[in-house]
Amino acid sequence: MENLALIDSFSEFKDDKLIDRVTLMAILEDVFRNALKKKFGSDDNFDIIINPDKGDMEIWRRRVIVADDDLDLENEEITLTEARKIEPDFEIGEEVSEEVKLIDLGRRAILALRQNLISKIHEHDNTNLYKQFKDLIGDIYTAEVHHVRPRVVILVDDEGNEIVLPKEKQIPSDFFRKGDNVRGIIESVELKGNKPQIIMSRTSEKFLEKLFEQEIPEVFDGLIMVKNVVRIPGEKAKVAVDSYDDRIDPVGACVGMKGSRIHGIVRELGNENIDVINYTSNIQLYITRALSPAKVSSIKINEETKRAEVFLKLEEVSKAIGRGGHNIKLAGLLTGYELDVIREGNIAEEEDDVELTEFSDEIEAWVIEEFAKIGLDTARSILKQDVDDLVRRTDLEEETILDVMKILKEEFNS
Repeated sequence: MENLALIDSFSEFKDDKLIDRVTLMAILEDVFRNALKKKFGSDDNFDIIINPDKGDMEIWRRRVIVADDDLDLENEEITLTEARKIEPDFEIGEEVSEEVKLIDLGRRAILALRQNLISKIHEHDNTNLYKQFKDLIGDIYTAEVHHVRPRVVILVDDEGNEIVLPKEKQIPSDFFRKGDNVRGIIESVELKGNKPQIIMSRTSEKFLEKLFEQEIPEVFDGLIMVKNVVRIPGEKAKVAVDSYDDRIDPVGACVGMKGSRIHGIVRELGNENIDVINYTSNIQLYITRALSPAKVSSIKINEETKRAEVFLKLEEVSKAIGRGGHNIKLAGLLTGYELDVIREGNIAEEEDDVELTEFSDEIEAWVIEEFAKIGLDTARSILKQDVDDLVRRTDLEEETILDVMKILKEEFNS
């Protein structure tokens, strides 16, 4: 019963660690064999018998009987006198089996055993945790904010596992408080020493793809396929979808009546603007759809260089480029082509037009840059725009825009 009591004291924390008894016994055997090697030099002549049902174990030491005058006694040998203390009928050459009580190993050895056992169980837990989350890579996961730091948010799941959400994996508008529930995908699991570090991401294209699977039944059921996803986190995203069934409108199904289905996804991503387009293998049509809401006049494709010249009317250029150049950048990423915008317009007007940079003495450089971000880099291209529309699409005040337009009009009226 001494062994049983000791084992129970060693395994008192097994329930907290959620480790099964059989695994615990296997770890115990490994730990005890290491202790026997340390004390006796070898564990080859020791038998460890474990009963996982009872939680008991026995350690038996096998030794061959030698004469009392054998001075070079080894671990596997016992003198005749010592053997006869166990059983008086023993003779030289016979094998003796003697039970070893754990308490006989000494207090220091038992403390070392306990420490080694804790270490082995932690190692076992970490291995299982690493395997568990490796299988979850690419899946959506929810955890609670435990601690917010400048460069990272520490999350904890329902089982107490720690998950890391680095600043660069957060959407720019994300703001978390302790206790908030956070959704993201498990992006990677890295071993830091023996401890796995679980990394969550909210900026990955995979996160948006998985949100479509989670929120749109037809995507989850496989009736609609998400062919490609590109995004500038927190700003804009484009998602190409297709359907096996011609009766299903994949874009309509994803967006829903008045945007009802996509609204939840947009809200989850910090009001990220999501364009859903029909996928097609016709690259000209694909590029045309990708540049929505701009209306493309024509496209000239170079397959070798993976470049495409996109011809647009002057009033469509700024729509194609989008605020901050986001629309054309994402269209290029979605289609896999580098897109060059070619303006189509009134030849007389184009010849009479003036580059905006020519006004650098009267208009500040940062203002010129703001117009350039939405594809307006000439005087006439700005004068054709609606003031309210320019206020909405740039970071400029209405007064600033009106001042610029006044300067530009004077150029053509002079």
